Amino acid sequence: MTLDTVKHASQTPEAEQPWKELGLKEDEYARIREILGRRPTGAELAMYSVMWSEHCSYKSSKVHLKQFGEKVPENDAMLVGIGENAGVVDVGQGYAVTFKVESHNHPSYIEPYQGAATGVGGIVRDILAMGARPVAVVDPLRFGAADHPDTRRVLPGVVAGIGGYGNCLGLPNIGGEVVFDECYQGNPLVNAGCIGVMKHEDIHLAKASGPGNKVVLYGARTGGDGIGGVSVLASETFESTGPAKRPAVQVGDPFQEKLLIECTLEIFREQLVAGIQDLGGAGLSCATSELASAGSGGMRVELDTVPLRDSSLSPEEILMSESQERMCAIVEPDKVDRFMEICEKWDVIATVIGEVTDGSQLEIFWHGEQIVDVPPRTVAHEGPVYNRPYARPAWQDALQADDANKLARPANAAELREQVLKLVSSPNQASKSWITDQYDRFVQGNTVLAMPEDAGMVRIDEKTNLGVAMATDGNGRYAKLDPYTGAQLALAESYRNVAASGAKPLAISDCLNFGSPEDPDVMWQFAEATRGLADGCLQLGTPVTGGNVSLYNQTGETAIHPTPVVAVLGVIDDVTRRTPVAFAEEGQLLYLLGDTHEELGGSAWSQVIHDHLGGMPPKVDLDREKLLGEILISASRDGMIDAAHDLSDGGLIQAVTESCLRGGKGARLVVPDGLDAFVFLFSESAGRAVVSVPRSEELRFTDMCGARGLPATRIGVVDGDEIEVQGEFGIPLSELRTAHEATLPVLFA
Repeated sequence: MTLDTVKHASQTPEAEQPWKELGLKEDEYARIREILGRRPTGAELAMYSVMWSEHCSYKSSKVHLKQFGEKVPENDAMLVGIGENAGVVDVGQGYAVTFKVESHNHPSYIEPYQGAATGVGGIVRDILAMGARPVAVVDPLRFGAADHPDTRRVLPGVVAGIGGYGNCLGLPNIGGEVVFDECYQGNPLVNAGCIGVMKHEDIHLAKASGPGNKVVLYGARTGGDGIGGVSVLASETFESTGPAKRPAVQVGDPFQEKLLIECTLEIFREQLVAGIQDLGGAGLSCATSELASAGSGGMRVELDTVPLRDSSLSPEEILMSESQERMCAIVEPDKVDRFMEICEKWDVIATVIGEVTDGSQLEIFWHGEQIVDVPPRTVAHEGPVYNRPYARPAWQDALQADDANKLARPANAAELREQVLKLVSSPNQASKSWITDQYDRFVQGNTVLAMPEDAGMVRIDEKTNLGVAMATDGNGRYAKLDPYTGAQLALAESYRNVAASGAKPLAISDCLNFGSPEDPDVMWQFAEATRGLADGCLQLGTPVTGGNVSLYNQTGETAIHPTPVVAVLGVIDDVTRRTPVAFAEEGQLLYLLGDTHEELGGSAWSQVIHDHLGGMPPKVDLDREKLLGEILISASRDGMIDAAHDLSDGGLIQAVTESCLRGGKGARLVVPDGLDAFVFLFSESAGRAVVSVPRSEELRFTDMCGARGLPATRIGVVDGDEIEVQGEFGIPLSELRTAHEATLPVLFA
């Protein structure tokens, strides 16, 4: 076969090309021809196809995502915002923290172990590329019905992949979520987050400037795995026939990644790079075009110098491969030798594959023949932009009118007790320790809090005890009922969880998981959720540092619930003042902070007891959330509380159950005046937390709440070996523990 060179492409304008098979639309292919003034070569077509995919170009979401930059001002902590590999915030004492959440949903359905493992590897390299040492990972997960046979195929592989890769890297897994819902049956959500730490002066950006500077590819050899990978898989819907795209899933090697991390950090310490980019989605197509586009514009690459695992790969396949554990650096000529020495020390393959030019084109050659000659911005940053049509779904009003508050409630105390046990043993509310015990949560010795705490927390300075906390949250059931409010509830819960740990929320990253953007119903959900999140961040003062959009989470005509996952990062000056969730001291007083209303729409109770989804989600009061956060942070810092737990899924009884089991102490609860026991236990009103207060601190604590205008209601005491709701029922902790901890092992062990 004749190599498709630029010259040949110019001479054969009518040659047929597989643009449709590569996921391009007819008008997109026409646009490429217009940009180039000719038909593209096969290599150029491959580059445009992966870079203009939904996953890489955000072509359906750009018009909505711009709100994050337009509406939400950057606060004083922001050092690097949207547009880089990850956002960076100032946490004090000269330290900067970078963090991000991304999706690896589609590959994880096709090949659960490798899909999840390489999701961890990819997000870790994003953090590394900013100049930071990765210090912790988190993983928000969503699966289909817990008792479905395919969930038993997907979940164990995903969990093993996350644990296997993260544990081998020596990174503690400090947080995340596990949610089951039949809407995720054909489209599990495997979102992965990472936190990295550096000094301000160590921040690195993805750009290729300085004519004559060398382009160095280093890390693993390029193979045939991952060709089209996440860039293509995440840009189309699955068909109901099931997984059939295994070759497109990347294969990870965590030991190679560990070497790559240490090698890269040493290279950073010696200030040997002028720009750097990891190779993730779209592989070399992404790294070369983005580096050139963000720099001076010109780059020449000799593609045949790329180290291969498979010598039969074509130029197109090399450009599209998403093989893992690879980085691309821009290095000044006089620093190349030292760069290579460090790579050799760490047994990392490194090859000069090109150089930055003073031109404006990205030029790629194969054995001396030019196969790519493109303006890099048109590949990396000037792809299609779609204003997809969207409209409020015709079924939305009926869904909201199906009021969950009217569902049948327990008729007596015995039924109330029975429903409590059913709730805390349901797959979503049950203990996730069968999963989290497969992750190393304490490696490196700096983990302060980890699941099942409200937020994960790590110490970043051993002398001063400076630390950071992160929580990820999202409730697709709330967002299905009202996407605008649902997104704000996800933000509020994550914000509240960080504050409950004692840390001050600073900024957010997000992972927006939705169905097909070609469905106006889905696009309305996306537009509303994005608007809600932007408005919420503006009100809370938490800028968006970056994130990820995952669309086409849909099998046939069935889309997942709209699932915006929000990660909030916070800072704490002294991790020894953190607040755990465990009730550990008998005699301490339990206070409920915030107002409780009859709010059961989208609740765990409505799902577990009635298999119902309808009505309106809880109302959001972000000013109240901010006040609650300030109280929780002040009380933690000043020693007024010993434990705190936010109230969200499952309401008060779920939070109290978790805090009692975590601390091994019971609680006696009294239903406050004006509430019935059912609403008291199961309502999911937002802006609430339960805290345990030492008796010596009660007056100081209640005075602070009163002075700030935060409702604080004394609801009981830490005591005994059961949870007793006075006048209603009691349940021994031993019975609760069995109910809470047995569910997942029975399903998956």
